[in-house]
Amino acid sequence: MVLEDADLDSTAEALIGAGFGSAGERCMAVSAVVVVGRGDRLVAELGRRAAAITTGPGTDPASDMGPLITAAHRDRVAGYLATAGEEGAEVVLDGREVRVPGGEEGFFLGPSLVDRVTPSMAVYRDEIFGPVLSVVRVDDLDAAIALVNANPYGNGTAIFTRDGHAARQFRRQVTVGMVGINVAIPVPMAYFSFGGWKQSLFGDAHVHGMEGVRFATRLKSVTTRWPEPADPEDEDDPKAAAAQLHFPSGDAG
Repeated sequence: MVLEDADLDSTAEALIGAGFGSAGERCMAVSAVVVVGRGDRLVAELGRRAAAITTGPGTDPASDMGPLITAAHRDRVAGYLATAGEEGAEVVLDGREVRVPGGEEGFFLGPSLVDRVTPSMAVYRDEIFGPVLSVVRVDDLDAAIALVNANPYGNGTAIFTRDGHAARQFRRQVTVGMVGINVAIPVPMAYFSFGGWKQSLFGDAHVHGMEGVRFATRLKSVTTRWPEPADPEDEDDPKAAAAQLHFPSGDAG
């Protein structure tokens, strides 16, 4: 999510790395940018930077971005660009047009930028897992938060702004497990739990943090009750000895 007061240069730089790093084939890749208010300057800057990325073999030091993993996956990702145009989005930068010298044997698709995407479009609904960055435009922060919360997934999200109040409202109200403030990929330090909420969480516990400690701990339940020391005068009286049994204060149950 990008607010109008966000720093254009640093925001665009972060989004380019988060969207096209590893050719978008990573679980925390940014696939959708929600622009609050006017977004023309940001879209233009993203398009300029994405167009400057060199796509080529991973063995070539001049390459900024390598190929996708298989031909089938490349074709699948390319299909979303065709669908986006058919559904009314604006394909600002089309990665299908990239030409890699000697790349006939590689599964190459260049960085792609799609503007004026809506939540009903396949390019927004599905996890593409490729170098496609979608831009959704909304009028205000409340609408942006509602858009995030309506998504069935809740792995990670981020906000770019200079407004501390807006950042606080965002982190408190979004139903997402990992939140970044001016950090595009909000993967936390190892002593915090990694993983999202809603359909982005697999299993019952997160990977680490205190839940990880509990997951790796074998618990043992012990129930105890302590009698008072027996009175020597009552050692021969079973009823008196039984009467001395009690639960210490605060440990009943």
